[in-house]
Amino acid sequence: MLPFLKGNLPGFLLSLGAAAIAFGLAKLVPVVGGPVFGISLGILGASLWKLPPTTAPGIKFTSKYVLQLAVVLLGFEMNMSSILRVGQQSFLLILLTLSVALTTAYLAGKLLGVGPSLTTLIGVGTAICGGSAIAAASTAIDANDQDISYAISTIFLFNVVAVFLFPFFGHLLGLSDVGFGLWAGTAINDTSSVVAAGYSFSNTAGSFATVVKLTRSLMIVPITLGLAVLHSRQHPRENRFNLIQVFPWFVLGFLAAALLSSSTLVAPETAAGLATTGKFLIIAAMAAIGFNTNLRKFVQTGPRPLLLGGITWLVLMLVSLVIQFVAQTW
Repeated sequence: MLPFLKGNLPGFLLSLGAAAIAFGLAKLVPVVGGPVFGISLGILGASLWKLPPTTAPGIKFTSKYVLQLAVVLLGFEMNMSSILRVGQQSFLLILLTLSVALTTAYLAGKLLGVGPSLTTLIGVGTAICGGSAIAAASTAIDANDQDISYAISTIFLFNVVAVFLFPFFGHLLGLSDVGFGLWAGTAINDTSSVVAAGYSFSNTAGSFATVVKLTRSLMIVPITLGLAVLHSRQHPRENRFNLIQVFPWFVLGFLAAALLSSSTLVAPETAAGLATTGKFLIIAAMAAIGFNTNLRKFVQTGPRPLLLGGITWLVLMLVSLVIQFVAQTW
């Protein structure tokens, strides 16, 4: 236990320090928001200085596991009635946007000449939940490391772009908190970026976007199972799929926190404090993701995967808005 703490402490403390600065800057410029300042400080720090190797394990730990803990803590700001209501309200939109994204990725991948494995990873990552979906799908289809690296680099680029662009366009379009939360929750790839963009817009939008995104993340189960079955039929001797390893368990933690918050077991003041802690840890996780950003990787991926990811994401973004407009939810 002690070696684990020592190994992760430098990077974790570095991320917390950046989060503290970002938190202070967000107080001065609230329209920007702490998560945006956090990821900006991380990218800036990684670009200007060579971080000590001792910080790498803690940065990785913060960007993955602290992020999941933060999302769980955000559940204390919810109650089950709102989760059920939002889930019902967004489920049809999630199904429609997911179908459009996967279809677009398939067609654009063929047009651009991108391999089927990489096309699948980018499509699933865009449609469902970024890196988590890529990790799950890569296990199901036995993707090679190069395709996984390309897909994650491509998806992450648009995650960073989304954190900056979505709040700006949300305000420009005059979206309501619910409208923006629904848009961000269905059209941004990764949970971290959904939370960052949502809470940068407003606390209400952040809460709504988080629930929508976590509902959307659950689609990783049927999609990944479908890919696993298809791959196992094509390659019966290479089936290595393990649902237990790839299931996003932090979703259950979020729901458990919401259940506790909805009950009398946790005082409202305690629940509010835990939710605030979660918001601060989100900033720390975003800073860690920024520290872990290697801009050269995006150049190494080449233009076609980036173009495929951009086309798929753009179509997903516009379709989500159009459906909301038609349904008059914004």
